[in-house]
Amino acid sequence: MKMLRLCAAALLMMSGVAQARPATPANIVATPALWRVQDADTTIYLFGTVHVMKPGIDWFRGDVKAAFDGADELVLEIIEPDDPNVMGAVMMSKAVAGDGVALSDRLDDTARAKYRAAMEANAMPWQAFERFAPWMAGMALSVAPLQKLGYRADLGAEKILRAAAVKAGKQVEALETVEQQIDFFATLPMAQQIEFLNATVDGLPEMEGEFAKLLRYWQAGDPKRLARSMNESLEATPQLAQTLLIGRNANWAQWIKGRMDRPGTVFVAVGAGHLAGKGSVQDQLKALGIKTRRVKE
Repeated sequence: MKMLRLCAAALLMMSGVAQARPATPANIVATPALWRVQDADTTIYLFGTVHVMKPGIDWFRGDVKAAFDGADELVLEIIEPDDPNVMGAVMMSKAVAGDGVALSDRLDDTARAKYRAAMEANAMPWQAFERFAPWMAGMALSVAPLQKLGYRADLGAEKILRAAAVKAGKQVEALETVEQQIDFFATLPMAQQIEFLNATVDGLPEMEGEFAKLLRYWQAGDPKRLARSMNESLEATPQLAQTLLIGRNANWAQWIKGRMDRPGTVFVAVGAGHLAGKGSVQDQLKALGIKTRRVKE
C-alpha cells in the first residue's frame, strides 16, 4: 500500500500549512523528467512535480527552465488560494462525515488502537477528528510527519513555478478547482476511505525512507522507478487508481488535445505520478493519437 500514503503526501499542497522561510543555498543538482507534445504551431511541455521538498535542491534549471521561460502560459493542477484559510475552509466544509458515526467506530479494534497511537505520536488529538470522515485523518497523518522531517510545501515545484510565472507576467491556469481536487478524496466510498486511512497509518514508520526514495527518482529523472514506487500498489485497488490517477489523467489528456488546436507554448506542471507508469497522461495521449517525446538534458 505504498501508493496510498504517497498519494496523500502528493496532495500536501492542499493543506495550506507551509510558511515562507529564508532561501537556502542549493547543493543538489536535479534533472527531473520533461516531455513535449508539438505540432506546427503549438508546443506543450509536460513536467512532473513534487509538491514538497527539503531545502537545497536545484531543479529549476537546464531544459526545465528553458522550456518554462519559452512558454506563454503555465498550467497547474490547481491554483491554490493565497490565503491558507480559504483552503482550510473548503476542506472543513467537506471533511465532516454526514452520517454522524465517530471515526474511531468505523475501525476494527486493532486499526483503532494503531490510528489513535499514530495521531498522538504526531501531536494531533484523535478526539478532535471523531466527527470527520476517514480521508481527512489520512491526509492529516500524511502531512504532519513530512513537516517534522523537514519537507516544505513552500519549496514545492508548483509554488516556485507559479511565483516565477507571476513575476514574468505569464498567464496561469488550472486543470482542476480546489473543490474538485478535495472531492476526489471526499467522495471516495467509505470502505476506500478507511483503507486509505489504515494504509497511511501502517506506512508511517517507513514514510521517511519511501518519500526520500521517491524524491531521489524524481531528481534523477527516472520515471520508470518513480512509477514503481508511486503507482504499483494501486493495481490492487483499481477503483482508487481510477479515481485518483487514471481518470484524471484521461481528462487532462483531453484538455491537452483541445489545447493543441490553438497556437502557443504551454508549460503543464502536474504531480510526477501522473506522468509515470501505466495509465499515465502520456499513455492517455497515445490512445488519442498524440505522441509525446522526452526532452533529454
